[in-house]
Amino acid sequence: MLNLIPKPASVHTSNGDFTFSTETCVHTDSSDGEIRQLAEYAAEQLHLTTSEDTRAGNISLELNGDISLGEEGYELSVTTDGIQMNANHLEGLFYAIQTLRQMIPTDHLGTINLPAVSIRDTPRFVWRGAMLDVCRHFFGVDDVKRYIDLISHYKMNRLHLHLSDDQGWRIEIKSWPKLTEVGGKTQVGGKGGGYYTQEQYKEIVDHARTRYVIIIPEIDTPGHTNAALASYPELNESEEATDLYEGTEVGFSTLTINSAVTYQFLDDVIRELAAITPGPYIHIGGDEARSTPEEDYKKFIKRFQEIVASHGKETIGWAEIGEAELLPGTIAQHWFGTSYQEAKKQGAKIILSPANKAYLDMKYDASSPLGLDWAGLISVKESYDWEPSSYMHLLEEDDILGIEAPLWSETLITIKDVEYLAFPRLPGLAELAWSPKGQSWDEYQKRLAAHGKHMDALGINFYRSPEINWE
Repeated sequence: MLNLIPKPASVHTSNGDFTFSTETCVHTDSSDGEIRQLAEYAAEQLHLTTSEDTRAGNISLELNGDISLGEEGYELSVTTDGIQMNANHLEGLFYAIQTLRQMIPTDHLGTINLPAVSIRDTPRFVWRGAMLDVCRHFFGVDDVKRYIDLISHYKMNRLHLHLSDDQGWRIEIKSWPKLTEVGGKTQVGGKGGGYYTQEQYKEIVDHARTRYVIIIPEIDTPGHTNAALASYPELNESEEATDLYEGTEVGFSTLTINSAVTYQFLDDVIRELAAITPGPYIHIGGDEARSTPEEDYKKFIKRFQEIVASHGKETIGWAEIGEAELLPGTIAQHWFGTSYQEAKKQGAKIILSPANKAYLDMKYDASSPLGLDWAGLISVKESYDWEPSSYMHLLEEDDILGIEAPLWSETLITIKDVEYLAFPRLPGLAELAWSPKGQSWDEYQKRLAAHGKHMDALGINFYRSPEINWE
């Protein structure tokens, strides 16, 4: 039981055990199609079959209507007679399955005796996210699905996709086709590029839904826009297209702020994106707009929020948007600096992504073959050993919507590169977002050490940190 990550809110052991074998079946007597799909998913993940048989010795799933569990909480009970998973909502059943997956070796072939235990578990924060940058380097649909599977296994429920930047435009916009025809051709260092058609994006969204993950698309503006500026000259103040860009420096690009065509462009982009994004959020970026005059920036951020709202979505932006007027309900994502304080003063909730703790693209140490170091070297211990409710000045728990772990891709080319920088730091950040306040590094690192076998079984290319005595 020591290797469960995130650590459940409540665990009570009792006498006896349950004999789990390849003859064990997953059962639900519900007529609800989604519950039956979850039963089939559990059977697939555990290398079992489903059964209509209600006999003892099975794994059962049930929505029990216990409202105290909220939307994502669950109960998991192992007795000598079987395994029972209960929740108030489907999300809770999904997370119960993730916990059970960690209790049973992924490569099991024979009989396993599971100790009798009762787990009752609910999350600390509603926002438990990861971000994947597909602009600096492009990652295909299957890679994104793989990342969704991995983050959701650790009970993360948001994937923020960074879809536009200086180096590439990654989502098809049918009313502005050159965004992908031109802006989708490049990435850092050349040798590639790419984009998602709207059908491919829907495929990602649909897969995320089966893992109870909300996709948050980001169209970064008014800076980080060179791919768009190279595609459509009218978006530039000079009305001349820029050259495509394959570098890593930032802060040099800006949309033209006082032109009607800019806002028609944004309205079209958000209209098409909102239509294929069932989740409630659109991320507008807003960071590092160093080439946009301050007053123009404030005007732009207010107007872009209005465009997002006109298409029925809520706005998220990097914390610099706090320097502009925020609409009610807008969310600010802290990564660096103190702008989150201005956002808080306007009533905005804050997503915590402090670069020196939560940026998964930072190197583990000076010898790391991948990653950057501008925000510091972030060891596995340093990424875990902080308290969200007291880490940021003038920010308390009630101000915090949750935690998100960004992964920028300047140095990443393959999904295995992504896994190397994300794991094992991402599970620790997932625990900070899910588990009750007050966990300790000394206790966590023992669970993480035992959990290495589970990551191996999942085929994760994780960094074997020397801080951990891997078993």
